[in-house]
Amino acid sequence: MSSSVRFPGLLTPLAFATFALLSFDADALSRRDQAAVDALNARMQAAEARYRNAVVQAKNADPDARRHADAALEDMEDAIAACGKQRGCSMQNMLATFKRLLKVNADGQAFSDDGDATLVDESADGNVPAAATLLSVEGQRFVKMVQYNPAVQAGIRRWLTDMRPSLISSHENYQYMRHLMSPAFERGGLPEALLFGIMAKESNGKVHVGSRAGAVGPLQFMPATGTRFGLGPDGTGFDTRYDPRASADAAARYLNERFRELNSNIEMSLAAYNGGEGRARRVFRESGGRSFWDADVYNQFPAETKDYVPMVIAAAWLYLHPNEYGLTFPKVDTKPTMVRLARPASIYELTICMGNGGTRDGYMRALRNLNPRYEADQTISAGAMLSVTTKMAGLYNRWCTQGARADLARTLVASDPTRAIVRNTAVMPLPLPPPPAPAAPVQPVEPKAQPEKPEAVPTASRRKESSKKPGAPVEYRVRGGETLTSIAGKFQCSIDVLADANGVSGPRYMIRPGQRLKLSGCGS
Repeated sequence: MSSSVRFPGLLTPLAFATFALLSFDADALSRRDQAAVDALNARMQAAEARYRNAVVQAKNADPDARRHADAALEDMEDAIAACGKQRGCSMQNMLATFKRLLKVNADGQAFSDDGDATLVDESADGNVPAAATLLSVEGQRFVKMVQYNPAVQAGIRRWLTDMRPSLISSHENYQYMRHLMSPAFERGGLPEALLFGIMAKESNGKVHVGSRAGAVGPLQFMPATGTRFGLGPDGTGFDTRYDPRASADAAARYLNERFRELNSNIEMSLAAYNGGEGRARRVFRESGGRSFWDADVYNQFPAETKDYVPMVIAAAWLYLHPNEYGLTFPKVDTKPTMVRLARPASIYELTICMGNGGTRDGYMRALRNLNPRYEADQTISAGAMLSVTTKMAGLYNRWCTQGARADLARTLVASDPTRAIVRNTAVMPLPLPPPPAPAAPVQPVEPKAQPEKPEAVPTASRRKESSKKPGAPVEYRVRGGETLTSIAGKFQCSIDVLADANGVSGPRYMIRPGQRLKLSGCGS
């Protein structure tokens, strides 16, 4: 979506000023009328929040921004129309919403020429940066629930310097998965920025990341915690902790559980997410509910948690107002779709044949994140359905179903480095000694008995007999971790000869533990 997009619908609301302004004494209204007025006011506020969120989406080049803005404007118009018919509804209150949005739209036309959102400082206390006034209600709620203190500022500095590449790639990875993950937080009433901050710190948006402690997935669930919230082995060999949709749903439920215990304190809930909910509950209870930043509370958490909490908040803060910090996130075409494989392929193979497609890093990470059930080198059967974007589907249909690039990708993925090693298995014949010179004529004498010379044996036969030691095995049972190449080296034989003798085909020469191999043509 172009950054120069305007929302012209906001230029028309003044026409509603022609409505007769109705004013009633609230005490004179019936309970039914008052409930109807309250519902219309709530509807107007919700529509305003949706429109402001659309402004943020447009700033981030979200293709759905205009659709959301149009829907919000239609809701406003319907609410105003209903207000004109509802006893006790104040048209002035309704039009105040339009005046606020007109200020955003008219003062800066919602967007400047370079695509940055116009910043209008309407914050009451001055502690919230001006950019927060363009956030959705959800975004404003988040920035008011956390402290923008030196620890968070230091986290922002780190994300914008040494960790900037990680932040950029986290945002790019998240955009591909947003339609899978954000609905869970929306349903749970949680800020989407909080989801992004946790994901950026936990995994950089890489679905298959795992920690030494055993946490895995985009939001790094430990096995026990995952089980509590419905994550784990699903009976098909797949662990749903790797699934973006399922893990986001579990995280939303986990955080809401912590919010209920910890008085909706974001910092303490994050401390529980990282440092253990038992510790967080105890500290919160013993401190009387004091802030995470209180020295007596802060110092009861490990160093990792002291770093984790401000880093998550800092990433969420940058997600909400990147322009304030000169931060430009990559624009990614993320419209989801499905593609049916025309022929067997692995994610490695698809990554190669699709090419970069105008991106910096290509599509391997997106393919893996959207299809977490498959390993990168796993051959996926023809006819299987893969989750992709419309852009990726076009590249697949053009380059991966047939043709030179598709064949090249298959060749590269199937290549086996061990095939590059040339082993000289032919035996060169040994040189024969020169014939003796003829003897000079002498007087005949009684011939002396000469030792009988052994019969000549062909050179190749001598080599074969000499290499075969007495008692050399003729069969071998494969042990765990062994390959055909290592066994060929162990018994001094050609891998090709060994493969042919056992019906093992290249280029991978797959064998399994317990398999018995014939050691034809091998030494000991």
